[in-house]
Amino acid sequence: MNGLQAVKYTRGTLLVLDQLRLPHEFEYDNIQTSEEAFETIRSMRVRGAPAIAIVATLALAVELDNQNFSGATVLSQQEYITKKLDYLKGSRPTAVDLTNAISLLKQIVADAGRSAMGADTIRETYIQAAEKILRDDLTTNLAIGRYGAEYLHRQIFPVSSDVALESNGRKLSVLTHCNTGALATSGHGTALGIIRTLHKMNYLEHAFCTETRPYNQGSRLTAFELVYEHIPSTLIADSMAGALFAQRTKEKTIAAIIVGADRVARNGDTANKIGTYTLAVLAKHHGIMFIVAAPTTSIDLETASGEDIEIEFRPGQELTQISGVVVEGDGTIDKSKKVRVATAEQTIDVWNPAFDVTPHELIDAIITEKGEVVRSELGTFDFQTIMPERWAEQVEKRGH
Repeated sequence: MNGLQAVKYTRGTLLVLDQLRLPHEFEYDNIQTSEEAFETIRSMRVRGAPAIAIVATLALAVELDNQNFSGATVLSQQEYITKKLDYLKGSRPTAVDLTNAISLLKQIVADAGRSAMGADTIRETYIQAAEKILRDDLTTNLAIGRYGAEYLHRQIFPVSSDVALESNGRKLSVLTHCNTGALATSGHGTALGIIRTLHKMNYLEHAFCTETRPYNQGSRLTAFELVYEHIPSTLIADSMAGALFAQRTKEKTIAAIIVGADRVARNGDTANKIGTYTLAVLAKHHGIMFIVAAPTTSIDLETASGEDIEIEFRPGQELTQISGVVVEGDGTIDKSKKVRVATAEQTIDVWNPAFDVTPHELIDAIITEKGEVVRSELGTFDFQTIMPERWAEQVEKRGH
């Protein structure tokens, strides 16, 4: 695959891009164990709900491929895998992709155990299933990009007998928050994947990205990806969004806000990077479409609403300190010199949630790899059409 890759995998080897070094350094960590993957995820050297699930599950695949399990039985191998998966599940609590991947892999291993002739069969079954998660994610992202680009263009420039010629070739400007591109997935991305596809289809006028305080995933990562892909783009501070939406020039008339999702509840409430809720409220006021891009693996039908989503809190130092390379007096960057500086009073109390929840009534559509789910006139989202089997399972569990 061409372009940026957060994860490089071949059987027995997992390389994970250290995103804390971006945009000035491009270094991959060699991950060989579940413990190394846990630390990589927890320290946010890799982040993004799909990438977290991929790194966690593939790290265990590498561990199973490389370690000596002579003497292991089918049962002991199953128990080993289950224990490691439960451990990895604790690395990031809010993103549901990891939970869904772990549940899937546990079931696959359990099913294999009923007919396996030996522990090696269990290991091979797990490795193949983890590798499929990686392959499926890229296919999913490309589909989200295509569905999202086509949906947005239809909504902004509806095709009818009267306007078909007028809408041909017209472009739209969008804004995105946090990082949802190749660096957060196996490639292409979700929300940023839609922007990539808009650009490829010549539908994009301009992309704006927020810096995404306090961890700056937008300025460090999304801006990096947009420049890397030669997509016309502009970086703004989070607090500038309202002023931007009030502009009405060709480039700065924002047609839509496109964000990713770490978890989508059954009613459509969406947990995403802190600051997403603020953008949704601003979008409502300014009449701007608010779109969530999420694979079906991010839709959690077991969670009724956003009130039930566990929100992760991050260290206070993320808000009061910042690291970076040195900018010399002549404006050049010295990558060999790194400093950490205090940006606030160090004894102040800090409240630092990593995510917030956007109520479903502020979301116009959720774009998945199976198509768009649009908010109904009643203000609800119906995932039954794109997830009939999982929906039926949840109905049965709820006793309805």
